[in-house]
Amino acid sequence: MATVSERRDAPEPEPERTEALSRARTDISVIVCAFTMDRWGDLTAALASVRRQTRPPRELILVVDRSSELLERARETFAGIRILANRHADGLSGARQTGAEAARGSILAYLDDDAVAEPEWLAELELAHRDESVLGVGGQVAPRWVGNAPRWFPPEFNWVVGCSYDGMPTERAPIRNPIGANMAVRAEVLRHSGQFESAFGRTGVGDLLGGTAEETEFCIRAARLHPGKYFLYSPDAKVHHTVVPARGTWRYFVRRCRVEGRAKAMLTRVAGSELGLASERAYVRSVLPRAILRELRVAAGGELAGLARAAAIVAGLAVTSWQYLLVSGSCRLRAALSR
Repeated sequence: MATVSERRDAPEPEPERTEALSRARTDISVIVCAFTMDRWGDLTAALASVRRQTRPPRELILVVDRSSELLERARETFAGIRILANRHADGLSGARQTGAEAARGSILAYLDDDAVAEPEWLAELELAHRDESVLGVGGQVAPRWVGNAPRWFPPEFNWVVGCSYDGMPTERAPIRNPIGANMAVRAEVLRHSGQFESAFGRTGVGDLLGGTAEETEFCIRAARLHPGKYFLYSPDAKVHHTVVPARGTWRYFVRRCRVEGRAKAMLTRVAGSELGLASERAYVRSVLPRAILRELRVAAGGELAGLARAAAIVAGLAVTSWQYLLVSGSCRLRAALSR
C-alpha cells in the first residue's frame, strides 16, 4: 500500500549564515568631516556608530580640515579608518570633496562629526538607492539635546540646529535636498554634477551663510543635469545629531534665521526662485500657520510655553523673510548699478 510522504517544511536558515548575510558589506563609502578637537568625544561616537552598522560600509573615511592636532591624534587613535587631510579649500565643501575623490564606493554617505547613526542606517540608505531614479538619499536627523530642549523652541524650526523639522515627510518621499548631517549621493552623480560649491559652504562667504545652502545648490544642480531623477527622503535612515546648549539660545535662533534668509537670497540668484524657494513656500503657507494655531490652543489650555513657541515661529519667519528681502534687494541694486 502506497503511503503519502510527510510534508517537510523548508529548513530554517542557519543562524551563522543569516548573520553573515546581514553583515555583508555595502558598497557605501562613509565620509565624516571634522575640524576641531573640541568635538573629540562626539567624533569618537560618530565613528563607533558606523562600525556598529548591521550592514557595514565598504570603507570609513575621516577628512580633517584645518587642524593638524586633530589629524595627528586621529591617526594615532583610529585603526581601520582612512584618515585624510583636506586637500581643497578650507571648509566643509573642500573636506567633502576630498573624501569623495578618495572614496571607492558607488554611494557616498556623509555623516556629521557630532551625529550618531542608528545600526540600520546604512542598510536603509542602501535599500533606498535600489531605485535607479534616485540620485541620492537624505535620512532623518533627530535632535539630541544636551540637557532639555528650550520650552520656547518650536519643532518646526529644528532646521535651525541642523535637524529634521516638523513639516517634513513622515515616510519615503521625493525632496529637493537632504540635510547635510545625514546625506548620501551616488558617486557617479557627484562626478557628473560637479563638487559642492564652496561659496555656499562654511568658509569665506560661508562664514556669513553658515553652510545653509550648500546641499540645496548642489541638489538643484544635480537634478537639472539628470532629468526625471530625484533625491529621496528616507526617515528610517536615522541619525541623532548633538545639539549643545549654546544652540538653544534665543540669540543663536535669531542669528540662524538671519543666516537662512541671506543664504536663500543668494541661492535664488543662482537657481531661480521657483526651485530655490519651492520647499519654503509650502512650509510658510501650510506648516507654520498650523503650528501657530496649535501653539495658541496649547496656550489657551493653560500652558504658557505654547504662547512662547507661537511667538518664536512668528519672529523666526519675520527675521528670515526680512533678511531674504534685504539681501535680494541689495543684489538687484548692485546688478543694476553695474550695467
